[in-house]
Amino acid sequence: MEESILSQSQSVDFSFIALFLRATFTVKVVMLVLIFSSFWSWAIIIQKTLDYRKSKREKKVFLDEFWSGGSLDDLYNEKRDDPKGACEQIFCAAMDEWQRSSDGDGKLIDGVQSRLERAMYVVLDRWNEKLSSGLYFLATVGSVAPFVGLFGTVWGIKNAFQEIAIQESSNLAVVAPGIAEALLATALGLLAAIPAVVFYNKLSGDSQKIINGVEEFSEEFSVIISRHIDMNKNHKE
Repeated sequence: MEESILSQSQSVDFSFIALFLRATFTVKVVMLVLIFSSFWSWAIIIQKTLDYRKSKREKKVFLDEFWSGGSLDDLYNEKRDDPKGACEQIFCAAMDEWQRSSDGDGKLIDGVQSRLERAMYVVLDRWNEKLSSGLYFLATVGSVAPFVGLFGTVWGIKNAFQEIAIQESSNLAVVAPGIAEALLATALGLLAAIPAVVFYNKLSGDSQKIINGVEEFSEEFSVIISRHIDMNKNHKE
């Protein structure tokens, strides 16, 4: 008897495709949502990793040029048409406002400092949103996917018990397929959630480091601008 039940259970196909096809409509929807979430999470992870590496590289190249001791006007003329990276765009936004705030005699219009800082803040805020975009999806997947998978598991186990009642049998050949289908939903939930949580924490830290570096440059450049404004005022007096 036991050998017969064991042979029946061994004849059941427990591959991923077979389990998915045998699952009920509700469990299939849960699995598809989790698979889509997993693929989308990995797409965000890969894209963000590449974007952050590019941002760090562009920042390093620009800061090397900025602190090389060359003329800021020459650097601005070189970068103004196509500024790349957060630091370049902040620099060009501030220099644009500087140019617009200068009259024909080279004197500055009152309030230039606040306008320059506002221009830099707008660019910084835009970059903050750009760097953090997509991370909220990872956070959502990391927190919700296990519960979605658990829902699929509970629903699948409910159907397995219904099958037991219909077949009026609780042997392994009847129970095992339904339980396996149910547990697959939990496995998919964890498969989507674990990488999402790990990379959300990593990418959030990387994003904050980039923003902190850009903010530091913005503050240093603001000090340089303030010094030039004071020198301009003294020269005018």
